[in-house]
Amino acid sequence: MEALAPPRDIEPAPIDTSRRFVRVTHERDSGFVEFDFAIGEPELFVEMILAREAFAAFCAEQRVEPFPPAPAQTEPPGDFDWRLGDATGTRIR
Repeated sequence: MEALAPPRDIEPAPIDTSRRFVRVTHERDSGFVEFDFAIGEPELFVEMILAREAFAAFCAEQRVEPFPPAPAQTEPPGDFDWRLGDATGTRIR
């Protein structure tokens, strides 16, 4: 199988991997913090959960900055506008 070469006229956008972003999405009564974490590009993030003390250490070690404000949603949410945390307690058939 022959590997495809990327087009020669496309330059990849520069990504500053030294920038780290965090957005707290929920704090549980049990002492856990749910948050989004991104490296370089805030639009591409992972959902994570850590104990409060571990979250504070993680933020200090990663030297995080808050996510930029999200643009206002002008349309109703679509089928793919959900988070893993939204599925908690939801039974999927």
